[in-house]
Amino acid sequence: MKYIVSTETKKATTKCTSGFSCLIGDKNCRCRVEKCINRDLHFVKSLITVSCHYQLHFGKGHICTCPIRKEIYNKYQE
Repeated sequence: MKYIVSTETKKATTKCTSGFSCLIGDKNCRCRVEKCINRDLHFVKSLITVSCHYQLHFGKGHICTCPIRKEIYNKYQE
């Protein structure tokens, strides 16, 4: 499935090093959202083996701050 996000969201995603590969629908390039709070705080199970500028460590888990990933989850529940 190919995902569509707003132009504003794409412009706000300035630190992406994967060339927006998550938009083509490859689930292997997106961290799995384990819990979402208020459509803004996304706890993820990290699939990233290299450094991601949008991934923050939080205790034993990770939080995703990527605007595109957050919009994909909020819009498509994926």
